[in-house]
Amino acid sequence: MRTISQRELRNDNAEIMRAVEQGETFTVTRRGVPIARVTPVPAESDLRCVRPAQPERRITDRQRVVPSVPTAELLDDLRGDR
Repeated sequence: MRTISQRELRNDNAEIMRAVEQGETFTVTRRGVPIARVTPVPAESDLRCVRPAQPERRITDRQRVVPSVPTAELLDDLRGDR
């Protein structure tokens, strides 16, 4: 079991989570006082994912917007105001 500071947990979060996935346990301290323990979830745990995270909609699923006026015409109109 490794001891890390709260700052280390914040700054090296991804690295620490990878180590936890590999089975390592960490004790988190604040000003040298232990405040938490980060451990892997055992396989036989009753924790489960109720609803996995999913993107709201994929960009490719969105309907394409087709303007009623060609883009070139809109640009010519805007450039004429210079």
